Amino acid sequence: MTALPPAAMMAQWNRSADALVLIVEDEAEIADIITAYLEREKLRVVRAADGHTALELHRSARPDLVLLDVQLPGIDGWGVLSQLRQGSDTPIIMLTALDQDLDKLTALRMGADDYVVKPFNPAEVAARVRAVLRRTLHAAPRPAITVLRAGPLLIDSQTHSVHVEGEGYSHELLLTLTEFKLLHCMALAPTRIFSRSELMHQCLPESEALERTVDSHVSKLRRKLDDVGVANMPASVRGVGYRLMADR
Repeated sequence: MTALPPAAMMAQWNRSADALVLIVEDEAEIADIITAYLEREKLRVVRAADGHTALELHRSARPDLVLLDVQLPGIDGWGVLSQLRQGSDTPIIMLTALDQDLDKLTALRMGADDYVVKPFNPAEVAARVRAVLRRTLHAAPRPAITVLRAGPLLIDSQTHSVHVEGEGYSHELLLTLTEFKLLHCMALAPTRIFSRSELMHQCLPESEALERTVDSHVSKLRRKLDDVGVANMPASVRGVGYRLMADR
């Protein structure tokens, strides 16, 4: 089954009582199998094979649930999850070949609702989708999380403000928009390592700058944090990128 053009996709979005699931998977054979099982459950399906298309379809189709693969071209699944959770409470089930507790914890910490490891039984995937939809379709809307805490930092995505808190004091940190985006992105999963490419895609998506531009912005952010007594945040990971905080 090949990816459908936008006009054909629109035909699938007809109004019905059935929920709409966005499958984000670059392996067509796997996407075909999941599609078949979900359609047996009378669920409607739209598909994306990369992160950029997934974000566009999420905005336009407004799915009731997202099945999201981790290994994707362009923006990977972690990046898509991070961006979706900045402004949406759509239920998300992660699909990945990685069976590590840290990856599972990272997915849940970043806001995923469930986690399925490949190879999987497609009938189980369909059952998990139904279970999550039962919990979420008729539930009261979850309040959007606008304030994140990472160590001594309080990061408010609504007001774009950052405060450094300690015993008996609270200091507001004045950041540029790009510095704030970088800090907020990493604070969603503070111990996860972000590559320069990933930070570039998520925080400077319209920029023509090179990846080393990220180094410059992170250096300025780190200097501002250091000036108020917050040392080595974000931390450099040689040859890979950055993470906000080391594992504790």
